[in-house]
Amino acid sequence: GQVEEIKQLVDAGKYFTINRGRQYGKTTTLRRLEIVLRGAYAVLSLDFQKISTAAFQTEDSFAKAFIRLVLRKAGKVPIPEEIQNRLRAFLETNRQVMLDELFDVFYQWCTQYEKPVVLMIDEVDSASNHQVFLDFLAQLRASYLEREDEEDEGVFWSVILAGVKDVRHLKSRIRPEGQQRVNSPWNIAADFLVDMSLSESGIQGMLEEYEEDHHTGMEPGGMAKLLRDYTGGYPFLVSRLCQLMDRAAAGNPEDPGCRKRAWSRDGFEAALRSLLREDNTLFQSLSGKLLNYPELKSALRSILMEGESLAYNSQQEEIALLEMYGFIREEGRKVRISNRVFETVLYNLFLSDEELRGNTFTREGGLAKNIFVKDGKLDMRLVLERFIQTYTKVRGPLRECFLERDGREDFLLYLVPIINGTGNYYIEAQTRDQTRTDVVVDYLGQQYVVELKIWRGERYHAEGEKQLSGYLDYFGLATGYMLSFNFNKMKEPGVKRVQVGEKVLYEGTV
Repeated sequence: GQVEEIKQLVDAGKYFTINRGRQYGKTTTLRRLEIVLRGAYAVLSLDFQKISTAAFQTEDSFAKAFIRLVLRKAGKVPIPEEIQNRLRAFLETNRQVMLDELFDVFYQWCTQYEKPVVLMIDEVDSASNHQVFLDFLAQLRASYLEREDEEDEGVFWSVILAGVKDVRHLKSRIRPEGQQRVNSPWNIAADFLVDMSLSESGIQGMLEEYEEDHHTGMEPGGMAKLLRDYTGGYPFLVSRLCQLMDRAAAGNPEDPGCRKRAWSRDGFEAALRSLLREDNTLFQSLSGKLLNYPELKSALRSILMEGESLAYNSQQEEIALLEMYGFIREEGRKVRISNRVFETVLYNLFLSDEELRGNTFTREGGLAKNIFVKDGKLDMRLVLERFIQTYTKVRGPLRECFLERDGREDFLLYLVPIINGTGNYYIEAQTRDQTRTDVVVDYLGQQYVVELKIWRGERYHAEGEKQLSGYLDYFGLATGYMLSFNFNKMKEPGVKRVQVGEKVLYEGTV
């Protein structure tokens, strides 16, 4: 799996970084990697979180803090006694210790020891704002280049730096004023292309193990697909949703059906609602980044609300940063939000910005909430009817300056308070553009697909009906909903029932 792929980079003697968003499983991966490497390598695994900020102020304080970290590992890592003594002598001296002296000792260890030495450093973010860390990277780089030029054996066989930030981006950030350096001290790093997200089959394997122990009666394959579809395999999101379902399964030990319900689609949706209500550090990080980059927030809002496309450019700092944190990804040279959970967090964020301004649609949807549920089912036809009435009352006749974004945002603002607390929604990324949007609602175990579109004539409308009918097949649904914003003066506002083959469509016209 992933660890074996990373081991291949180590076997090839590469220096590289593992950069992934918060709670992406980097530390767990490093631990597993260390175990796999132990037979063939001496693995020096350090954590920079254990070095205080003050220690990064001077070369001497950093060198001594680094030595203390290394000596703490002496019991687990076969560091020769002579090397340990030389390192301790640095700690006992009153004079300033320089990094090149420290590297001389590492050179002696690495060139004389029977196995190649691998250096792994976790939480390098702790160091990334400090000049001395750049100097440390420069020492590693110099050693690597010597080995590449075959002048020398170099120091460490392979170096792995793990953290959220990519240290290759540091060169422009912490250079003193007036001092320019063209080369990044880490430009020798190999690209790290290992996919660290959890695959559907990987999730299924974990669920099968869980099922063997707990006998919930779940269908591991179906649950793995749901988890992967919504999270894109982001490890924290997968484990948090499973944690929430596990907690619900243990909620009522006397009810034999409790565990089965917790690990059903209904249980998954309940867990998803709980997750989306959380104010966890991951979601805080996402909203915090957008606060720092208002232009990027505006661009992401256009992608989600208007179906605009944003060209992917890895040189653009904001895009590189959001990708580094795992919030966006590249797809077909366009920026895409990484997964449905993050998309919904962003939609909720953008919609709440509108709500704070006292939005009429949110208020009207909330007030009418109780009339839309009958026998535990959402009456989506009635939702469309009431939305059309509200829209006409609030906005008046459609104007030519109308954009699909306006209709999309107004409908979501009306819908969200109706389903809040009981249902979830997401916007299907494959159909989200400037001509069509599919809103998929999960409500008490039932799905509803509502297509939003601007009316572009009878022929396009008939094609749209066929398109929606095919989309309903994908979901295994017999009924669908369509909301058209129609500029035709002769239109009939309201909702009508239309039969398309074996499907029933309720078509709303604004």
